[in-house]
Amino acid sequence: MVRFFRHAVPLAALLLAFAAASAPAAPPTHTGTDGTGAASDQQEAEPQSDAAHPDAVVRSGLPVPRFVTLRSNEVNVRTGPGVRYPVEWVFVKAGMPVEITAEFDTWRRIRDVEGTQGWVHQSTLSGRRGIIVTGQQSRTLRRDAASASEAVAQLDPGVIAKLRKCKGPWCQVDVGGFRGWLQRDEVWGVYPKEEVGE
Repeated sequence: MVRFFRHAVPLAALLLAFAAASAPAAPPTHTGTDGTGAASDQQEAEPQSDAAHPDAVVRSGLPVPRFVTLRSNEVNVRTGPGVRYPVEWVFVKAGMPVEITAEFDTWRRIRDVEGTQGWVHQSTLSGRRGIIVTGQQSRTLRRDAASASEAVAQLDPGVIAKLRKCKGPWCQVDVGGFRGWLQRDEVWGVYPKEEVGE
């Protein structure tokens, strides 16, 4: 994963952000059901209010927390839920899994595999599922969901794959033209007992 740290924010900008945080919360909005609570053609836009108070979240009706993926190769991650909040990070890998940990209007607070959190607009997320290979050594992608099954490929830590389904301790993924099974505890982007279908 590649992230770029932006320049420090001037004090005046911090004061504006603080003032925005004290504004009343915006009313709930109706959103889609693709896992992001987003309409796919919506662009990054500012909600009626930028209140970032944790108690003022407005939910899409979808479970929180939940895993989604980044829709594009450039996603601005802000310090709060609105365009007046500064960009702190830029994620540059479409398909990378992130976990939605909170919602406010059309904004989603996300967390990456390293625990970094920030706010992104719902239109930058996709309900498609993906995983990141974890650990310190390569993992074996197997033809079937069994430790004795034939090896299809070796995947290095940090490799991103499309998640197809999970059953028991195994998850089926597509990566680099290969399809196979990884053990659930070798990846990040799916919960320990979560059932995922195609």
